[in-house]
Amino acid sequence: MTMLEMSITYRAGAEVLRLRIRELRQARQRQSDPEEIFRLTRRIAELEPLLREARELAAVTAHYYERGYHKDEKYCF
Repeated sequence: MTMLEMSITYRAGAEVLRLRIRELRQARQRQSDPEEIFRLTRRIAELEPLLREARELAAVTAHYYERGYHKDEKYCF
């Protein structure tokens, strides 16, 4: 698998996460039970870092071999 192919995979995973977070936010808006609102809020908070990381990795892998592309230091080896 090439880095570009990995980028596509990360981007697709990010899209799945983005859609799931949107669904959870919509479900939270419809809720009146404070316990369920808390549970949904917690799940959203757990998924947001995964979404951010998937987007970052999609960008890094898409541009990995480009000269001059500034890579995020946390993904440099």
